[in-house]
Amino acid sequence: PHFPALVSAKRMFPRGSRLSSRRWLNLQEYQSKKLMEQSGVAVQRFYVADTASEALEAAKRLNAKEIVLKAQILAGGRGKGVFDSGLKGGVHLTKDPTVVGDLAKKMLGFNLSTKQTPKEGVKVKTVMVAEALDITRETYFAILMDRSCNGPVMVGSPQGGMDIEEVAASTPELIFKEVIDIFEGVREDQALRMASNLGFKGPLERQAADQIKKLYDLFLKVDATQVEVNPLGETPEGQVVCFDAKINFDDNAEFRQKAVFAMDDMSESDPTESEAAKWDLKYIGLDGNIACFVNGAGLAMATCDIIDLHGGKPANFLDLGGGVQERQVYEAFKLLTADPKVEAILVNIFGGIVNCAIIANGITKACRELELKVPLVVRLEGTNVQEAKRILAESGLPITSAENLDDAAKKAVAAIKK
Repeated sequence: PHFPALVSAKRMFPRGSRLSSRRWLNLQEYQSKKLMEQSGVAVQRFYVADTASEALEAAKRLNAKEIVLKAQILAGGRGKGVFDSGLKGGVHLTKDPTVVGDLAKKMLGFNLSTKQTPKEGVKVKTVMVAEALDITRETYFAILMDRSCNGPVMVGSPQGGMDIEEVAASTPELIFKEVIDIFEGVREDQALRMASNLGFKGPLERQAADQIKKLYDLFLKVDATQVEVNPLGETPEGQVVCFDAKINFDDNAEFRQKAVFAMDDMSESDPTESEAAKWDLKYIGLDGNIACFVNGAGLAMATCDIIDLHGGKPANFLDLGGGVQERQVYEAFKLLTADPKVEAILVNIFGGIVNCAIIANGITKACRELELKVPLVVRLEGTNVQEAKRILAESGLPITSAENLDDAAKKAVAAIKK
């Protein structure tokens, strides 16, 4: 059978991605560039502005031949986006610094819509005013964690400025890899070999090798899982510059990367997902009316699919994870009941490291305190399940018990149709 929820979940979490207990850290372009600058990586000169007058002042201060003004939002496709002020494009090039103020006026405080934003767009609160540089050649360079090598790997290609997956598919011989020894770091010969493979010649080869080593220093310094530079370009003046970069961070290193994680931009995140993350819950809103409350991502996807199989539509994907406490159960119910689309709640818990009695106590507390108005179907299995069933049975609450997942899904769908 066709399982649409599993298909959509696979889209949401592509193979190889990790469903972490917190949101991925989101940094704006200028924040990533600041981190690179602090590690000595060559980036365009730039300033950040929150007002049109600041943008104008920054453009004058740059004293550049050409200036690029970029709206700072997390979504891609800014260049082809449209503002609700009528301005077209979230990226503008100009040789006249005096027009930067007027352009910024039509960006700041207005919503920018791109292919990747919600329909209403995203409000622009900051712009980046940077020196525009010509690029004579574009290359691709990345450092990432690779399980098969048990550590970091450098990946590069002389074909930059385009989708690296396309390069790998059409011309795999143009993808070069260097495994980095975590005790030695990037060796001199490795850096020079990668620079040469990227097509840098003469003095540019040495310059590119230095940039590669500095990018590895940054990778270590900020506990990154990936630093991707596309393009790593060369200019007509003979400079090697990182024009655009994407940095992914190890969420487990948050305790020692407080300054980096404090930059997290949550303004474009779904408020429910952000609230869920505060309680170590993984939440993704879907467009159905049966709320799913599950432990484990695989079980959550299976639950969504079984609901779909019986003619229902899941309203969300909510995963409790392993080390769950009563308070988390209560907060999860608060999130689920706050969604006006929800007409029934299906709890599906398979207790391994999760104690079913903790879940049962959390459910009864939430039902009483939140005065639950929608039907609730509960299927519990595993650790301490008999005690959990006793708690639910003696609660006097209108909770429908289910024997297994199939039974639970049928009961949840039937509860809506009544």
